[in-house]
Amino acid sequence: MHFAQLPAVDAASVPSDGFLLDVRENDEWAAGHAEGALHLPMSELVARYGELTEAVADGRRVHVVCRVGGRSAQVAQYLIGQGLDAVNVDGGMLAWEAAGRPLVADSGEQAFVL
Repeated sequence: MHFAQLPAVDAASVPSDGFLLDVRENDEWAAGHAEGALHLPMSELVARYGELTEAVADGRRVHVVCRVGGRSAQVAQYLIGQGLDAVNVDGGMLAWEAAGRPLVADSGEQAFVL
């Protein structure tokens, strides 16, 4: 069986006004995340799917991110199956941080990727 290549972009290519869906767990999110991202942990995605569809009602592309790209690839595949325009962010938040993209932490302290 052959699967189509999953669409992916590198962290530096995510538009500054792009829609970012962070599927990491709560402790990972709290340590550091992209400002303005929507946080829906992968384990809660199906139950909270309506929050995502409301957020992208205008048909915007969903850039899915986790720590390194494994969980987000699974979520992007799922979202594509639901008819959304979704792409995986290659390298995840580690690549985001390495590309010098901004991070914020819930604590207000120095943000980092957990």
